Amino acid sequence: MIVSLDNSKCSGHARCNAVAPEVYTLDDDGYCNINELTVPAGLEQSARDGAANCPERALTIKE
Repeated sequence: MIVSLDNSKCSGHARCNAVAPEVYTLDDDGYCNINELTVPAGLEQSARDGAANCPERALTIKE
């Protein structure tokens, strides 16, 4: 599973990190900074939950 971020959509709500901090890291300004990430085994559901909580729909999951 791969998660990618559309930086132009991220508004820094940090909901992804609040739900799944083990998957989604933030920069110093509170914006998600993953760009593209291969999700480690066992964290797939956390990745889905974090992406689903993004109000801007800036995160895309590719299975």
